[in-house]
Amino acid sequence: MKTFFNYNWTIREEWYSWCEDVPLEELLKVRTGGVGGILHTLFHIIDVEWSWIRIMQGEPDFQESFEEYQSLEKVKELDAIFKKQVEEFVLGWKSEMEDHVVQDFQQDGSLETLTFGEIMRHTIAHEIHHIGQLSVWSRAIGKKPVSANLIGKGLSIS
Repeated sequence: MKTFFNYNWTIREEWYSWCEDVPLEELLKVRTGGVGGILHTLFHIIDVEWSWIRIMQGEPDFQESFEEYQSLEKVKELDAIFKKQVEEFVLGWKSEMEDHVVQDFQQDGSLETLTFGEIMRHTIAHEIHHIGQLSVWSRAIGKKPVSANLIGKGLSIS
């Protein structure tokens, strides 16, 4: 699991670099699918990752709006702040945490019981899903996407 978080963080940094050569208008443009545009999707990825970690830690969910983070630098700064807490939790992961239970309120008001293991896997898959959307959008603007290849990146973490 740690390897996949490391993978997501590495690919995310590569997407930030990719964004540096793209005009802000293109990064903010609302696109078909996903949560909006390229920059909004990157914001959403870090928001969801940090929010789930906070829920597992018994802390309140992140409630800020993308409206406050409409530049690449602001998204990267937010990511750097959030990643410290996320990375500490991920690197401290132990197999006995797998079946810890947390209850989460759904949008319809119902209460769902989840395990930490489910949440961790969902968080990993969530980012990979959105990275796929970024790849499609990058091709739509005529730019080669970041490679999603895990092999050869030296990302294994014990």
